[in-house]
Amino acid sequence: MFRFVKFKNYIWDRFVSWLTYESPNHITPLTSFERLRYELRPGDVVLVEGRSNVAEIIKSITQSMWTHSFIYIGRLHDIDDPMMRDRIQKYRHCSPDEQLIIEAILGQGIIISPIDNYEGEHLRICRPRGITRKDSQTVIEYGILHLGTDYNVRQIMDLARFMFPYWFLPKRWRSTLFEHNAGRPTKTVCSTMMAEAFAKVRFPIIPVIHQDKKGRLRMIRSNSKLITPRDFDHSPYFDVIKYPILDFDELGIYRKLPWDQTGVHCNAIGDSFYSDPEEAEQLTPIKSSDTIKHNSLDKTDSNTEPVMVTSEDEKEIKKATN
Repeated sequence: MFRFVKFKNYIWDRFVSWLTYESPNHITPLTSFERLRYELRPGDVVLVEGRSNVAEIIKSITQSMWTHSFIYIGRLHDIDDPMMRDRIQKYRHCSPDEQLIIEAILGQGIIISPIDNYEGEHLRICRPRGITRKDSQTVIEYGILHLGTDYNVRQIMDLARFMFPYWFLPKRWRSTLFEHNAGRPTKTVCSTMMAEAFAKVRFPIIPVIHQDKKGRLRMIRSNSKLITPRDFDHSPYFDVIKYPILDFDELGIYRKLPWDQTGVHCNAIGDSFYSDPEEAEQLTPIKSSDTIKHNSLDKTDSNTEPVMVTSEDEKEIKKATN
């Protein structure tokens, strides 16, 4: 019996290792990580485009690029309740200035991590619109109280069966997403934990709205187990905030972007179509926004052709601003 359990655990560990394996990230980051971390507020939901094998499974199930999500809780001094600060330090010995997040990771459960772990990844902020500080703290406290909860792989499989129902499956394989389990849940996934946290303060994500014959509206909350990372992106109650690695706020400045004037066309460095191999060798991948010179948008290469803004372009710009 002991050998069977040991073998079973070994198989499970190998399966989890395969699911969580991430391919090397050779793609130029789309997000300016330094700007994003500066603008984050406690209670923000951050979406991640994952690169692991389980991320590819989630992409297939949800038909979305967003495969992971976490909640930003800020620094220790951003937590109002001293008991919650003490609980955080039980799970992670962190410095007062460390920016922290709460996330659910396969093989680790709900943990507290530094946001630095996601530098170089494609991220997006989803900010709950108009939420009060008190309710934001309640959402954060919910996540803190669930630290140590296991990750529910079964729920991912249930979600797949729910989104792709097959009538010929045996009854014992039917989805358990709507079953009521008494007592405190012992397993969850990243988006479900956050959906339940926002439900505690009655903040909507993707609610169902009904209207009776008298015209009275009633909002019915969605099943938290059916909430996926993409729902925070689609929700009209969350503001989507993007910080691209090359940002432009000035009107018409996109015409001054340092476009390459050679015949190179590519989706990523190393995946190029070009007429001359020497042209591709001149391209250097960008690892971080820190490597971009601040004057790169002001100066033009001597080999590039100047971009002229015609009167028709000025008219279009004026129309866009009006």
